[in-house]
Amino acid sequence: MKKILLSLVLLLAAQVTFGQEIRLNTYAGYVFKDRVDSYFSNSSYYDGTIQDGFRWGAGLEFHIPQRGAIELQYLRQNTNAPTTYRDGGILNGEIQFTDFDLAINWIFVNGTKYFPVNEVVEPFAGGGIGMAIFGLDNPDNGRSSSATKLAWNFRGGSNFWLADNVALRVQASLMSAVQSVGGGFYFGTGGAGAGLSSYSSMYQFAFEGGLVFRIPQGK
Repeated sequence: MKKILLSLVLLLAAQVTFGQEIRLNTYAGYVFKDRVDSYFSNSSYYDGTIQDGFRWGAGLEFHIPQRGAIELQYLRQNTNAPTTYRDGGILNGEIQFTDFDLAINWIFVNGTKYFPVNEVVEPFAGGGIGMAIFGLDNPDNGRSSSATKLAWNFRGGSNFWLADNVALRVQASLMSAVQSVGGGFYFGTGGAGAGLSSYSSMYQFAFEGGLVFRIPQGK
């Protein structure tokens, strides 16, 4: 979090120095479901699905002429994760099932390159790095847990300018939360279920749309 805040300060300093354009990007879209599973032994494992659903958010984007753009972005998704799991150390190998409530907060610093075709069509591509903050709640027993993991994303799409200061944004994106090199999503039911703390790959593909607003700058 400190690194992200420092990045924002540097972006603001760059804006003052270079006088680049500032935009407010808004996001809303559909995220596809993704299966997560981990089998470390015959007595301890989980197998679940992060369900599809709606994701929304916003980003503040700083444009440096001829160099691209840097964006500080926040996204939020509320979903659920039906999961079958077993932990022999705590539940003597009993198979459990819980439909967990899952909240995912994404915070990214993104780099984006734009390729304007004309004054209306503005394709782009880019990616970013940041963090994913997961909140997992067990509706069966009222227990909860959370985890913060390194995250990355890639995206591509286009802005379609409807007016000088307003555009429609359409994009596709791929996001992942990683635990280490080779990575994985931490789907720990510890505190919210059986005490599992295994790792699994986790990828979210989404189609998103939104509005882009150019923020007027003082002379």
